[in-house]
Amino acid sequence: MSKLRVNCFSLSLDGFGAGPHQGLDNPLGVGGMGLHTWFVPTRTFRKMFGQESGTTGVDDDFAARGFENVGAWILGRNMFGPVRGGWPDESWKGWWGENPPYHSDVFVLTHHARKPITMEGGTVFHFVTDGIRSALDKAKASAKGRDVRLGGGVNTVRQYLEAGLVDEMHLAVSPVLLGAGEHLLRGLDLPALGYEMAEYTGTPGAAHYVLTKKPR
Repeated sequence: MSKLRVNCFSLSLDGFGAGPHQGLDNPLGVGGMGLHTWFVPTRTFRKMFGQESGTTGVDDDFAARGFENVGAWILGRNMFGPVRGGWPDESWKGWWGENPPYHSDVFVLTHHARKPITMEGGTVFHFVTDGIRSALDKAKASAKGRDVRLGGGVNTVRQYLEAGLVDEMHLAVSPVLLGAGEHLLRGLDLPALGYEMAEYTGTPGAAHYVLTKKPR
């Protein structure tokens, strides 16, 4: 059965999934790149961008697991790019160049309609204006039995958690402090929402936690 998964979602020690003042020059906010120092050197990350070598071990194992059995993705509007409000034109096609690392259908949550964008490597961005459940239904239909990966950002993951729709979530807590930004778990009662700890592994780069949703 298709699951909705969050994988490789990096947090600071003080719980922020992105720094403050996000924009074109700081896609992850001020200090946000420091959350991903465990991920960027891995063989999995480097392979995504056509590079060779990279680190192996536990961090790379978690990175690789994040791409296993994924048939479609869901992204929030802010993760797709810095453009806010209505689309001024069709020029913005994401942060990732002509060949994004998704290689499947990607459903972008937005309040402003836009035609799908077909990219190199099999990625097609679809823009969903009728809510998180509609995006999930579309993504599961596209995934054809495989899992759907929820890429973020913070607000999008929070919406799906609050609705109890996330089946599995891997958080990588990096040893950095941001002090401000977008907090992932503030105000969320995860046990009441049905989530429990399933796995923990620590490395010098991150503390890896896997949470799963209890069967109803």
